[in-house]
Amino acid sequence: MSAGDGRRPGRRLRALLQPVQSRLGSLRRGWASIGPQALAALLAALAGAMLVRPQFAHVAGSLRVLNDPQAVLGLADLLVLPRVLLGLGLVLMSFGLLASARLAWVITLLLSLLGAGDALVSLHHTGPLFVMCLLQLAVLLLWARRFNRSSIAAGSLFALLSIGSLLLYGVLGSLWFGAGYAPPIRNLGTALYYSVETMSTVGYGDIVPRSPHARMFTVSLIVLGISVFATTLSLIIGPVIGGSIKRTLEGRMHKQQRRNHYVILGISALAYTTWKALQQRGVPVTVVVSAAANSPFPPEADVVVGDASSDEVLEQAGVPHAKAVLTLREDDAENAFAVLAVKELAPGVKTIAGVNDARHVAKIRRVQPDMLFAPQLLGSDLLVRSLFDEPIDNQTVARLLFADSL
Repeated sequence: MSAGDGRRPGRRLRALLQPVQSRLGSLRRGWASIGPQALAALLAALAGAMLVRPQFAHVAGSLRVLNDPQAVLGLADLLVLPRVLLGLGLVLMSFGLLASARLAWVITLLLSLLGAGDALVSLHHTGPLFVMCLLQLAVLLLWARRFNRSSIAAGSLFALLSIGSLLLYGVLGSLWFGAGYAPPIRNLGTALYYSVETMSTVGYGDIVPRSPHARMFTVSLIVLGISVFATTLSLIIGPVIGGSIKRTLEGRMHKQQRRNHYVILGISALAYTTWKALQQRGVPVTVVVSAAANSPFPPEADVVVGDASSDEVLEQAGVPHAKAVLTLREDDAENAFAVLAVKELAPGVKTIAGVNDARHVAKIRRVQPDMLFAPQLLGSDLLVRSLFDEPIDNQTVARLLFADSL
């Protein structure tokens, strides 16, 4: 038996194992990217379903006869159980966990602790629900660093859970203590109206609590309503306002730091490719685009929106402190006006005018830019020189670029 024959089984084995290794590598990469988040979300959804599922039949039966006051009271007796609210909360937070939201991680941690305690107290033994909650806690604590995003979506889910739970508490509590009000609350519509009226602290006074229990319930509804709405505003509206303030401050800082940079006027294809080439060289670039145009530049680009012929917009873009201004708009007349505006505002700044139509070269030369760039003229001349094997050197390109040589 030759040495080559001995190596063949090893090669065949490696060939057979290669797809398996590739699949395992894909699984490892998938787990590294979103595995812990997906596992935490799955456990939260399962635990929530285990908390809510035993109540489905009773809820469906009560909803069929919702107009019957006794049925509504039975529904109230059912849904005020913390177990149902905990389950709904875990199901909602599973979406936030998938998004790696820190707020969803905190809320799920608290709900899992409450769920484990409820399972242990109500069942008096460690059943599947208790084990599921403990496993959820272990996953959350083990991969806590994975949940580090400040997500508005998670804040919205928390707000939805809080407002929904509070509204449910208000409606069912109003029905439960309905006899203690004047006039009494005996139907679902009146309970919903009173709950919203009290939660929003409007208080028209058309429904007044008379019994001690009704008064205490109303006080709790007012306190909880103020707390929930204040928390919701801080979680959702706060980041939006904070982001607007941050963008405003960043805009002012950009304005102060716009020095020794390049300014591009326009959104043409030439303007975008020029911006991209300058970005690759690591030089600061500011782009001025019209408010009515669809900007092709990414969000991280330093963009000033406004009329490129306006002194105010040019000053905002830092034209007086720029190394050069490139007027690369799609209209040659607009390029000529922009060159004049730049020369009037900052005579010492170098101006480079793009020419979209080679027939307009002579007209744009009259505004005396420091450099003209006509892609059609430059491309045709270089093409002809290549056809006739004529030399192309720096002097040839400079002669085609600079205005005084055209």
